[in-house]
Amino acid sequence: MADTSASSVHNQRATVPSHNSSTFLQRLHEHAPNSIQLIGLLTLLITGTVLLLLTGLTVAGAVLGLMFFAPLIIVSSPIWVPVGTVLFIVAAGFLSMCGFGVVVVAVLSWMYRYFRGLNPPGSGRIDYARTRIFDTASHVKDCAREYGGYLQGKVKDAAPGA
Repeated sequence: MADTSASSVHNQRATVPSHNSSTFLQRLHEHAPNSIQLIGLLTLLITGTVLLLLTGLTVAGAVLGLMFFAPLIIVSSPIWVPVGTVLFIVAAGFLSMCGFGVVVVAVLSWMYRYFRGLNPPGSGRIDYARTRIFDTASHVKDCAREYGGYLQGKVKDAAPGA
């Protein structure tokens, strides 16, 4: 009886790995990429390889060109440095004048709209500032009148015959 139970246990153990291996293969087959994914991966690998090759060729060409032209650059640098400086100053001046021109046109356009009464953006703030300045000036004028009258009264008290 012991022999039959030992053989059945051995048979069960033998069937368990084969069952797991078939499950593993089924899982692997379920997760296997389809043909579209394989084509995409192949395209990615080919494109990456070509771009890596082109990058290597570009770097090698740049290094070889620098090695070849370095003596020429060093010999002719007394010419290129002043020319480059002048070109930089001219380009910077031109671009800044263009920028200033755009700003002047924008300001003139805004002023034209403001004085024509078309209410451009920010005109409310200008009107508010104008009324605040007018109110402050009239307040200062009123204070000056009161203070001026106070001083005239003091002068009459100090010099009654004046």
